[in-house]
Amino acid sequence: MIVVKVGGGTSLDIDAIVADLVSLRARGTELLLVHGGAKTTNAVAEALGHPPEFVTSETGHISRRTDRRTLEIFEMVYCGQLNKMWVEKLQRQGVNAVGLSGLDGRIFEGARKDTLRIRVNGRRLVLRDDWTGTVERVNTGLLNLLTGAGYFPVLTPPGASTAGEAINVDGDRAAAMVAGALAAETLVMLTDMPGLLEKFPDESSLIARIPRGEADRYMEFAEGRMKKKVMGAVEAIAGGVGKVIFADGRIAEPITRALAGGGTHIG
Repeated sequence: MIVVKVGGGTSLDIDAIVADLVSLRARGTELLLVHGGAKTTNAVAEALGHPPEFVTSETGHISRRTDRRTLEIFEMVYCGQLNKMWVEKLQRQGVNAVGLSGLDGRIFEGARKDTLRIRVNGRRLVLRDDWTGTVERVNTGLLNLLTGAGYFPVLTPPGASTAGEAINVDGDRAAAMVAGALAAETLVMLTDMPGLLEKFPDESSLIARIPRGEADRYMEFAEGRMKKKVMGAVEAIAGGVGKVIFADGRIAEPITRALAGGGTHIG
């Protein structure tokens, strides 16, 4: 099993990714897709008059502030526009894709963090009415049922809280949990960069190999969204995934080329 996580960068070559997924499946490779869509969500939120708000946690991590209206916009874009885009493109290539959010069947489940502790100008604040969480369990039974019947799952946040509420979960870390739960051989994270860069944004400074037990030490090189991808990689490796690859999603055959040695390989 190979789990493929596609980020939300607008420069990704979606058609090339779809063609590669179709080709790999035709050759007998078992795959599952998890996708994001943060940049599209930001644009839609701006257009709807509810622009995204980002906050810094007490531990220094930057994340999206998810009030109820933001969650509704998030669901509209991720579960509607983007998820069905992937499903349609795959269906047109003969792949019987099924698009599901992590809320459906509680595929991604975890506790809701209804309060968020942040720092603003050195001050500690507590935000309430927050709808975020971290994936703690994966409904592998449902995923195995679908794949065993020949369907191709296309998964996206949000997830489900333990009370059944929709919660915003990080897609990279959710993909890591899925890969671990399914005992995946490889987790491929496709981004709008060639991999993890030692001197961001210099694409010639690609870090090609990271020892399996040292991924967390490379957090210092991660900029922006790559921080969550490195966190996801650390969690995937800890969960038993054989290898994690950060690879370029802007090129032809991006998954095949990543499996052949392209990008940043951890493991």
